[in-house]
Amino acid sequence: MDVTALDEQLPNWRRLLERFAEDRAPVYFRRDADVTGALRAMHAAGVRVGVYSEVPDELARIALSHLGADGRVDVVETGSDARERLLTVLGEGTTDVRTRAQLIALR
Repeated sequence: MDVTALDEQLPNWRRLLERFAEDRAPVYFRRDADVTGALRAMHAAGVRVGVYSEVPDELARIALSHLGADGRVDVVETGSDARERLLTVLGEGTTDVRTRAQLIALR
């Protein structure tokens, strides 16, 4: 996604996107008790949790909020190369979890 072009052609696109996503998020995002429990347990154990996504930051943060994960996530990286940047921030030995099943298994 070329955000530079969007920034030039529609300077307020991030605010518009955020408003659009806020209005629709409750339809698409539902909290999951098992996921919330796993994140709560990891947070209580002092595990640093990070999330990465290629979507714009505004969308990622709205999704985390509606899923009930925003208070349990320490680092959020978005955009291109988000995974690599997150792994760099969290350091060596970071476990890369990509599915719900993997997250639940860590609990």
